[in-house]
Amino acid sequence: MAKRCDICGKGPMFGHTVSHAHNVSRRVFYPNVHRMRIVQDGSVVRKKVCTKCLKAGKVEKA
Repeated sequence: MAKRCDICGKGPMFGHTVSHAHNVSRRVFYPNVHRMRIVQDGSVVRKKVCTKCLKAGKVEKA
């Protein structure tokens, strides 16, 4: 499953894990994406939606 929101397009972001000794290694921040039934153009479809879009009211749950 691609970790990308179908509404806003938010996907994985990259950064660093930094230890107390300042050892730096690469890491990935994934968005909180859920597969949901939503109403789109009057019909019910399954889409991958991030929780920020749900909270902002950008989608209507079926």
